[in-house]
Amino acid sequence: MVGLSGERHGYVTAAILAAHSIEERTERQSQGNERSRQAGTQTGAPPRPAVPGKASRPACVPPRRFTVDGSDELEIALEQTCERVRAGVADLIPARRFEGLLLAGGYGRGEGGVLRTPEGDRPYNDLEFYVFVRGNRLLAERRYREPLHELGERLSSSAGLEVEFKVLTAAHLRHSPVSMFYYDLVSGHQRLAGGEELLRGCEHHRTALRIPLHEATRLLLNRCSGLLFARARLVRTGDFTAADADFVGRNLAKAKLAFGDVLLAAKGQYQWSCRERHWRLRGWQLTEDLAWAAPLVDLHGEGVDFKLHPVRSPASRDTLEAEHARLSHLGRRLWLWLEGRRLGPHFASARDYALSAVNKCPECPALRNRLINARTFGLAAAIGRAGRRYPRERLLQALPLLLWETDGLEDAGLRECIQTALDTRAVGFEAVVQAYRQLWERFN
Repeated sequence: MVGLSGERHGYVTAAILAAHSIEERTERQSQGNERSRQAGTQTGAPPRPAVPGKASRPACVPPRRFTVDGSDELEIALEQTCERVRAGVADLIPARRFEGLLLAGGYGRGEGGVLRTPEGDRPYNDLEFYVFVRGNRLLAERRYREPLHELGERLSSSAGLEVEFKVLTAAHLRHSPVSMFYYDLVSGHQRLAGGEELLRGCEHHRTALRIPLHEATRLLLNRCSGLLFARARLVRTGDFTAADADFVGRNLAKAKLAFGDVLLAAKGQYQWSCRERHWRLRGWQLTEDLAWAAPLVDLHGEGVDFKLHPVRSPASRDTLEAEHARLSHLGRRLWLWLEGRRLGPHFASARDYALSAVNKCPECPALRNRLINARTFGLAAAIGRAGRRYPRERLLQALPLLLWETDGLEDAGLRECIQTALDTRAVGFEAVVQAYRQLWERFN
């Protein structure tokens, strides 16, 4: 066995190993979530901050907060924004249709980012609100999407951060299969409107063991896509601006967090709190076949630190390129390990994976895939064997070639594979990445 060790990255990486089993901790967490849900305003309440310099594990049933250690002024400002959101939504949606309102994301879990500035603590992440309505979800989305978008734009200006809305129905959530997204939403949020019965019947979403393996692939796809977009900034000619450095640094930090999360999800040990996830990672012992993954533990700690206390990267292009290269290498190892575990065959390289004929989205039904392909790429794309495949497979084919194969666009065969996957005739790297982004925004 290969033990895990590493330098401490802030208080979140305190190197204390839990003496209890994962099953005992999961059961205790589940009980805490249920007590919190029954108590009132919050389901799956976020953990109290660990005490810097002390060997303590994050607690799981704390007072309601939006951040771990943001100032009182920041907490009050976020509370006021939530109240304005609640009032604005209530004005838009009739009471007979309005079922509830949840704040999700980092602030909903009490782990929102705190940006330290000379003027005081400022929010960093978006505020993600889920508006629950009665009736047909698709019709409700069509009816309220634009008014909620306009409300979000007005509130974003005054709040100093992006305010986003999604429309959902409790009935849809109750009957939806388990996903990482719904697990995070149901297990860790703040309820701003609606009764305790809002999420009744959604208990299956609170069990992390039920998160399917393709959800780990989806998370890795998204964060490695961020590495691809960061690479496009790094190789672009011209000045490397402060905005470029911030964009690249932010995507590197997200990848650091996600790589450890993917390991946990693949082993059925994912958890809604990023600090609890890091605690679990530090308690792992890796078998020899996963010895290469040991650096992911310390990197995860850096990712947690950034999530809780983000900074605008001042690093140079050269420094960020070196860090990007290291993360990309680890990301490739993780990708091939995960996809071999999920899909069955051993993949020797990114090229081997991308060119493999194996169905990379077997969880998606063929008939539905044909309809989606016809709507997205035209009727011709829905015919034949390729029409049976879910469009996300195109991203899973193109990304490894663009990110990990240095000759991906130089080799005529690989270039044609990328162009076909992305439905583009673009040749240059920047143009091809833009085509990738357009498809990714639809099927990520």
